[in-house]
Amino acid sequence: MGLNKDTNYKTNFLTGKKISNISLEYFDENKFYKEEDLKRNNYTLINFWASWCLPCRQEHSLLIQLSKEKNLKLLGVNFKDKKKQAEMFLNELGNPYDFLTKDELGKSSVKFGIFGIPESILVNKDLMILKKFVGPLSTEDYDSIVEIIN
Repeated sequence: MGLNKDTNYKTNFLTGKKISNISLEYFDENKFYKEEDLKRNNYTLINFWASWCLPCRQEHSLLIQLSKEKNLKLLGVNFKDKKKQAEMFLNELGNPYDFLTKDELGKSSVKFGIFGIPESILVNKDLMILKKFVGPLSTEDYDSIVEIIN
């Protein structure tokens, strides 16, 4: 029975669905980033990352480039990380995020269908998932995001 079961991790079913019940604690404040905040942006790339994640380091330069796009906001979700290490990571490589939140236990990320990091989700102001990226962003992913937001 299990031999015929597809065990590949697929997320394409999320595209076209709306996200809801967003409540992510800010990295440095005892406040929460909510749905209303997300709706203020034309497009938002939600990026789940950690300082201990080597592929996160690999994609970081593309996030820096994306942070220069006027029609896009970057929401970083620091995933199961130590605050000091996360701060060192951003100090070393630069902080591309317009908004920085944390998910210390990994519970909030599950609501987004996150199973590993890095993963990124592109949403519009209607909270519709336009695209989900599993693994580090590639130059093709970068081009795809820029095409969608412009």
